[in-house]
Amino acid sequence: MVFTFKGQLDAFSEKQFKNFISKNLKNELPFVIDLTKIDFLDSSGLGALVQTAKECKKSKLGFSVVGNSRVAQTIKLVRLGDFLNLKSSLEDALNYLKN
Repeated sequence: MVFTFKGQLDAFSEKQFKNFISKNLKNELPFVIDLTKIDFLDSSGLGALVQTAKECKKSKLGFSVVGNSRVAQTIKLVRLGDFLNLKSSLEDALNYLKN
């Protein structure tokens, strides 16, 4: 499954993001969080991504994150690339989940 988000992932939208992800974690299917259309990612958004990663690891559920250059740079700046399974393209993310 691929979840594509657009706009901003910040303090105003992180609750919506977390609720959406929590509901879909019940499917127990591997998924990609596509942030290529996100204009802005702040610390609240990063926190929501970290919480999602922790829940996935606890449930042994495969996931990956794809972001545009700005989002990827923010994630790498705080050294969360590996933790969030950050990939450079949707194709890379889907291939990662196949393994």
